[in-house]
Amino acid sequence: MSAASTAASQGQEIPRKDPGEVGTPPADSGVVIGHPRADATPFEWSRRRIAPVLAEGGAVASCHPLVTSTGLRILAQGGNAVDAAVGAALVASVVMPEMCGLGGDLFALVHDPAVPNVDGGSVTSFQGSGIAPRAATIEAMRQARDGVRMPSNGPLSVTVPGMVHAYFTLLERHGTKQFAELVQPAVNYAYGHPISPVLISFIRKFTDLLASFPASAKVFLPEGAPPVPGSVFRQTDLARTLETIAAGGPEAFYQGEIAERIGAFMAQVGGALAAADFKDHRTDVSAPISTTYRGHRVFQTCPPSQGLVMLEALNIAENFDLPALGAASPDRPHVLIESIKLAFADRYAYCGDPAFLTSPVEQLLSKDWARERSARIGARAGQEVLAGEFDRGHTTYLCVVDRNGMMVSLIQSVASNFGSGVVAGDTGVVLNNRAQAFSLAPESPNVFAPGKKPMHTLNCYQIADPQGRLVVTGGTPGGDRQPQWNLQTVTGMIDHGFDTQQSIEQPFWFGSSSAGANGRFELALEGRAGQEYAAALADRGHDVSLNGDWSCESGAQIISRDPATGVLAGGSDPRSEGQVIGL
Repeated sequence: MSAASTAASQGQEIPRKDPGEVGTPPADSGVVIGHPRADATPFEWSRRRIAPVLAEGGAVASCHPLVTSTGLRILAQGGNAVDAAVGAALVASVVMPEMCGLGGDLFALVHDPAVPNVDGGSVTSFQGSGIAPRAATIEAMRQARDGVRMPSNGPLSVTVPGMVHAYFTLLERHGTKQFAELVQPAVNYAYGHPISPVLISFIRKFTDLLASFPASAKVFLPEGAPPVPGSVFRQTDLARTLETIAAGGPEAFYQGEIAERIGAFMAQVGGALAAADFKDHRTDVSAPISTTYRGHRVFQTCPPSQGLVMLEALNIAENFDLPALGAASPDRPHVLIESIKLAFADRYAYCGDPAFLTSPVEQLLSKDWARERSARIGARAGQEVLAGEFDRGHTTYLCVVDRNGMMVSLIQSVASNFGSGVVAGDTGVVLNNRAQAFSLAPESPNVFAPGKKPMHTLNCYQIADPQGRLVVTGGTPGGDRQPQWNLQTVTGMIDHGFDTQQSIEQPFWFGSSSAGANGRFELALEGRAGQEYAAALADRGHDVSLNGDWSCESGAQIISRDPATGVLAGGSDPRSEGQVIGL
């Protein structure tokens, strides 16, 4: 057993950083985080991919091969990173309907060296989520389930989809190509593409949900059963909807016939979402939120995204000497787990839709607050009960960097697998179930209200080096597991010298908390970490389960760019069917 794990078993305190050293930028050593380096911490666990993908002309990383190849074709044809990201994301909305679709939401960060944001910086945050139906009531939501939790699927779980408007907003501000051109690969795949075994497995898993709605069964259960491997999956209604949007722009979706058809369908099936709820939808565009971590500036998406959870956790963890502990020490996850627990507790206590309340983001992301919160972390796991239930979530993430250094970090989702389970009649659109993210507790800042946006699990990040140069874009799907896995990959690169692929392939963990677990923070750990590692965490008071070697359902994608040479190093999560490809 290592010295670190011995310390854990004996309940010793974790080494802290001197307050004066926290956040001090290191000297410019020429080392770029995420790139392979000779002095990196040895990688002690089994690997699936031997190295990151290196390229100069651009790179795309996503959770599906057809998504990645689409983005790469757009780059090769002269498109920039935003063009490629939008075209790739549109394909994801077709080939990954269990994760995302036109009925979902989208959040993104764009680093455009040529176009400053509203604060003059180079990173812009896009928040593409919608409101709860204005005709819905909290009483109806309580009656729809158990009086304690929001409806988890069905017509009452749907909010206004934000994804389509976000595509057009991204292109308007940073793109060089037209939506009508970029959507063509998605249209072609919607008319038919060989179905992935992964999608088949999800259709089988959720057959009962899909079968309960005739329009959904028509798409996903042709002839009354899931598609078979090797078959061509056709979504002709969705193809026609994409063509309508290409011809009529976002107005066709939000003010035109598509909104009218979705609203009429929802009225027939007992939903509250109406065409009127679509008409004034807009994508929020702003400067991102950010903090520093050991001299690197880390950017995140703004509320109602919960990106601040990851940033606050980084601030708390920065008070401990993680580099000295080493990547293989079980004290490292102990610190990160306790940090994320505190950050989630603050999110549940203070954060909600910015249109309904002012969340204390500046205080939550201050270094003084982090030092105060870090004082709660000791040798033993804290037993603080989180003020909410973690959302597993199912999403897809992609990132793109072009040869000019433009970076896109984009995440989109229908929330749970197949969202609400409802396909909106003959539109082919799978509707989200994002309303489930609201609370029904009157004291919660995230309590349900008509016309309100729920706090959102979707978040993604970008990182600048100590000289202020953008060097990394990354993220992962996974609901409330997103900030947990992002925290692990970012600290892996900055604290331990892991390249993008190594940081993704480290044994992941995630914690969950629910009323059913009596408020316990249950920690799931990938089996490659080993029994000794799990035992050391259990000795610190963690409720640990050791699972399969690659059991975390992550889909992390990261691209790092050397600002001096333009060389890209891309990593892609082998736990998903995705890949990273470069030019």
